Amino acid sequence: MALNIDNSNFDALVAGDQLVVIDFWAQWCGPCRALTPIIEEVAAEYEGKAVIGKCDTDSNNDIAMQFGVRNIPMLVFLKGGEVKEVHVGLIKKPDLTAKIEAWL
Repeated sequence: MALNIDNSNFDALVAGDQLVVIDFWAQWCGPCRALTPIIEEVAAEYEGKAVIGKCDTDSNNDIAMQFGVRNIPMLVFLKGGEVKEVHVGLIKKPDLTAKIEAWL
């Protein structure tokens, strides 16, 4: 299951060396809801290898602003506290897993 990323755990997550994939989303966003099952599947498959989580932009506006989120869904790939890649919009599962593999 994808981790819920918010102000309580954000700093600790991005401080580590593990790959962190953040799905910025909102409940009212149709494409975000369409991406959720893919995020959940990938989170289960990569458990222990990468942290894959969701950050609700409505509840965590300060985190979203930190990454310049203007359109959602937006995926941010972080490693060692640095942004390695950003993807805006829907993504197919094979494309997402290829991006994760590239950064592991």
